[in-house]
Amino acid sequence: MASLDLTKIRNIGVIAHIDAGKTTTTDHILYYSGAKHKLGTVDSGTTETDYDPEEQERGITIYSACVPFQWRDCTVNLIDTPGHVDFTAEVERSLRVLDGAVVVFDAQKGVEAQSETVWRQADKYLVPRIIFINKMDVVGANYENALSEAKDRLECTPAPLVIPIGSGSVKDSSKPFEGVIDLIEQKAFYYIANTEGKTFRTEPIPADMVGDVQRWREYLFEVLTKFDDKDQITTLYLDGNEIPPATLRNLIRELTLARQIQPLLCGSGREHAGIQLLMDAVCYYLPCPLDRPPVTGRNPKKNKDESRKADPKEPFSALVFKISADTHGDLFYLRIYSGTLKANSRVLNPECRLYNPPKDVKEFASKLYHIHADPKNRDDLPIAYAGDIVGIIGPKDSITGDTLCDPLHPIVLEQIHFAEAVVSQSIEPESSGDKDKLTESLDRLKREDPTFTWRVDSDTGQMLMSGMGILHLEIKKNRLERDYRLKVRVSKPRVSYRETLRKAVKTEGECTFGRTPATNAAGLFAKVTVEFESLPVEQGVMIVNEITSDILPGEFSYAAEQGIRFALQSGELGYPVIGVKATIKSAQMQEGVSNEVAFQAAGADAVNRALKGNMTLLEPVMRTEVTIPEEYLGPVTADMNARRAEILSLHTRGKLRVVEALVALAKMFDYSDKVRSLTQGRASWTMEPSDYAPVDADTLNRMMNPDRF
Repeated sequence: MASLDLTKIRNIGVIAHIDAGKTTTTDHILYYSGAKHKLGTVDSGTTETDYDPEEQERGITIYSACVPFQWRDCTVNLIDTPGHVDFTAEVERSLRVLDGAVVVFDAQKGVEAQSETVWRQADKYLVPRIIFINKMDVVGANYENALSEAKDRLECTPAPLVIPIGSGSVKDSSKPFEGVIDLIEQKAFYYIANTEGKTFRTEPIPADMVGDVQRWREYLFEVLTKFDDKDQITTLYLDGNEIPPATLRNLIRELTLARQIQPLLCGSGREHAGIQLLMDAVCYYLPCPLDRPPVTGRNPKKNKDESRKADPKEPFSALVFKISADTHGDLFYLRIYSGTLKANSRVLNPECRLYNPPKDVKEFASKLYHIHADPKNRDDLPIAYAGDIVGIIGPKDSITGDTLCDPLHPIVLEQIHFAEAVVSQSIEPESSGDKDKLTESLDRLKREDPTFTWRVDSDTGQMLMSGMGILHLEIKKNRLERDYRLKVRVSKPRVSYRETLRKAVKTEGECTFGRTPATNAAGLFAKVTVEFESLPVEQGVMIVNEITSDILPGEFSYAAEQGIRFALQSGELGYPVIGVKATIKSAQMQEGVSNEVAFQAAGADAVNRALKGNMTLLEPVMRTEVTIPEEYLGPVTADMNARRAEILSLHTRGKLRVVEALVALAKMFDYSDKVRSLTQGRASWTMEPSDYAPVDADTLNRMMNPDRF
């Protein structure tokens, strides 16, 4: 980083529904900023941020990619994220560490299902954002409708700063999309096609659009004056006075940072129009690290909350938000929240200390980089400061979500919470000699992707890998074959069920073994009383230990917690248990025959007793959105009803009908072929995890008594 001026840094992400044009927009941004010298396309696999062969082949983004670039006087760290719901973890972890976001909408399709999902993710992390309405050149593009949908479906307050000159293409529109009008400067921008939009000409507002500009400026001022508590423009506006652009931008910036409004711009990546104004808006309106509140965390030594400011002089703290597995050394992506990090600095070097408090390990940063999308394309850095996003090589024990900090000032930042895997399939190597290599490779994939897991089924002995969807698992299989040179066989995908408690219960778990005469081995004894309560499913598992150290040594208490946690990973039917709070209320021990093994077993026994006859089996329920021509509405809704779907809404989007429904994942594995058949291939649909719900009685009975069926 060339400067310590944090006011000139922007850490932003580009997020959207799949096929809204995120990657194309990102590639234009990098091209216009000079970060790349040739404009790429998704279809040809030449965009900067789709660097993986699988991304280039499929024409979709799978992995979030970070690229730094300069625009005007700002340094921008930009992260391009996937749009497909199977890779929602990439969006989740990116938004956790970003200061601002650009949300891209399709001008024809408006706010789609995944648009709502990424918007909610940004809400969760309180991220200020800009809206960019892309594809103004396509058939059916409707700027006003896209703005209205954003306002109604996302419950936000778009503030239009730019309007389009025309819409649609030359072939389908009497007034096709030609450029944009800046409502603040009141100028028209026409982009030069043969320079790929890198140059443009500025002209006065077209005569036939003067009325439209006036109407949209009035709308903009209505939005701004509604929140203008300091009267920066309201009096001037009501008195009919001209308001300087700088004054307008200052107010827009304040309201954007407060998340009261979202500046809205438009353009077309394919027609190379409107991107530079979007880049200006990123610098004008999105926050720098100093605009965000100090990051907070827990000091594990003092057992109290502390905060860290975005200041190089503060104690060092950073969050590991991504790991890129590599046979030559994993690359760790860090967001530095405070302090300074130097390359090749060991723990005892006072200039830089790396410490992982949750794991109580010291780490080593041998190399420090700025990454340019592909992890192999990176620039060495000697030093990095608070507010930056960097890659390091060296840590051994840290994983995604861990904190790295100064050991003299430890802090544990809030971890990133990821969605539960919903689909599983068995996997085995074609050669039995590759079993250890497969295990090692699956561990590597799990290390870099928190929504991917694997385990060995206790009943069948099969290796099961689990993920967010069929495409997610297909990508992992291809990675194993391409990157790890493994030949594997997989089964058909199946539902990843979960278990939970039917009702609250208090149980007593014990481990009691007397002395064995044959071996003269010492006995074991441990007893714990655990109270189990239900939690919202999305909260997973919570373990609270009320036993004080004067009653039970700390290592025994910890062992009991570990026993409970381990047992909850495999319930009565072998599925992970979620939505449970376990509170250790009391414990008993005996000198000489109580140890950590005994208390781990006692904790596990308490779980087994609590679940026995008190278990509910849960299945993932998916939020599904199907977009179809009007004439296919009847067959599609009839098919949904046959799948026991709960239809939430039917609404119109342009000339199309949209069906939104909740349906069990188990009923949807064949849906792609079915909806294609019902609509002659004219449907588009998306599906994302919504919740978990109890399975029906027949399914539970069949799974509890497999021998009868």
